[in-house]
Amino acid sequence: MEEFIQGVGIVGLVVLALVGLAAGWIASAVAGGRHRGRYMIIGLLAALATPLLLLALGVTVLAASGLVAMVVAALIGAAVVLFLAKLIFD
Repeated sequence: MEEFIQGVGIVGLVVLALVGLAAGWIASAVAGGRHRGRYMIIGLLAALATPLLLLALGVTVLAASGLVAMVVAALIGAAVVLFLAKLIFD
């Protein structure tokens, strides 16, 4: 975990958090504006957890590719988790 934070840096974590919040906001807009806070929190957590999960699974290409690859992975992970959340909550 510490290696991930050192590799990405504080700015990278902030970018991942903003990606997750934006994905949650978009998901709430698609869902008709309901549960905006819930979707934003889920998007935030998913965007931060996806690169960590991939790193734990041994996908090291993210670290080599840099912040852009991590943001793309975080966006995809947040979208998948938000889709599942929409199926559960709506």
